[in-house]
Amino acid sequence: MSTLRILHVDDEDDIREVAAFALELDPDITLTSAASGEAALAALDGGLCPDVVLLDVMMPHLDGPGTLARIRERQAHQITPVIFMTARVQSGEVDHYRALGGLDVITKPFDPLTLAADVRAILAARR
Repeated sequence: MSTLRILHVDDEDDIREVAAFALELDPDITLTSAASGEAALAALDGGLCPDVVLLDVMMPHLDGPGTLARIRERQAHQITPVIFMTARVQSGEVDHYRALGGLDVITKPFDPLTLAADVRAILAARR
């Protein structure tokens, strides 16, 4: 299995900690965490090149959809896969997040034991 570089963006400390614990169970994942959309953009502008971005939908100042729009403005990240993470998963909302350019949606609360496999499955389905 190849190394998977993930940028996880969530404004809640406890969610970032649980996600980090969950994703780092997979030895082939390299994780970078960001506490805001702005911090994620700064990391990307600083040279971070993730294979996928896990992006919280509801964040203050710059929400997930706004962050995705700003990610797409960067030449190097116009096609970087983004998976939204949210508790709001009515079918219309999921369709909306996909229409914005999200690859898929992972529901919060997520299962820490399957998070890494869920991300890999979404990426595999894309290919």
